[in-house]
Amino acid sequence: MGRLDGRIAWVTGAGSGIGEAVAERFGAEGAVVVLTGRRQDRLAAVAERIRGQGGTAHVQPADLMRAAEVQRVADWIGATLGRLDVLVSNAGLNVVERDWTRLSPEGIDQLIQGNLSSAFYVARAVLPIMRAQGGGVMIHTASMAGRNVGVMSGAGYNAAKHGVVAMSHSLNMEECVNNIRSTAFCPGEVNTEILKKRPNPLSQEELDRMLQPEQCADLILYVATLPEGVTMNEVWLTPTWNRGYVSGLQRKL
Repeated sequence: MGRLDGRIAWVTGAGSGIGEAVAERFGAEGAVVVLTGRRQDRLAAVAERIRGQGGTAHVQPADLMRAAEVQRVADWIGATLGRLDVLVSNAGLNVVERDWTRLSPEGIDQLIQGNLSSAFYVARAVLPIMRAQGGGVMIHTASMAGRNVGVMSGAGYNAAKHGVVAMSHSLNMEECVNNIRSTAFCPGEVNTEILKKRPNPLSQEELDRMLQPEQCADLILYVATLPEGVTMNEVWLTPTWNRGYVSGLQRKL
């Protein structure tokens, strides 16, 4: 018997990285999983793996930076599946030209729309479903950069992820009376495709020392299965070998 038997879960950014790992883990735990992202072929591959393990998955591609596309998927979930128990809002991006000397208006728009506006669109779209059914869980992937301002992630990413954290807390403030719970998930460095946008390439040893998507999925599953009367407002998960901390120690020494 799975820990999510009978539950409906919507996972955005489900074609790779944390979203992919969460979708597969949720499917293995009995959830009916709705997979959303821009790359239909990647979503279809994830869905096929879930089905191959006896799970149920639906592919609903969308560009999460477009409110109308987000709403279309939410409407499909409401009309077809009838409810939504868990949202894992995981889409995000960064740009190579992230420092102030190279940051462009187009880059700023990408960072804000891809990390913050998209999170707002998804949360807003599912609230009516969760209110009507008497509750639900939202888990938003923010970042350690959503709490600590640093040079490495860039100004736009830092600002957007701080916004995601604030958004999540505001949901608890307003929606707790509707039994809706929201968690800001703030991971440190995770070995995902977003690292390909780093200005400086990373070694395999560095990637292996980071968090892995499956480790993030373990924690997200835990949050999703907490009792209804319990909210994990915010949680950090970081690699023990934290490159930011190590760099600070090296400068100190």
